[in-house]
Amino acid sequence: MDSKIFGQFIAQLRKDKSMTQAELAQIIGVTDKAISRWERGVFYS
Repeated sequence: MDSKIFGQFIAQLRKDKSMTQAELAQIIGVTDKAISRWERGVFYS
């Protein structure tokens, strides 16, 4: 699956649940910056 499409999928699910990136990050134990990178399709720095 294309990383940008996967990122859009994550973002849409998060928004459907009315969650911020910070809230999702806290629940799954990562940083909000990681969520942002994932949603933009950037998986490696």
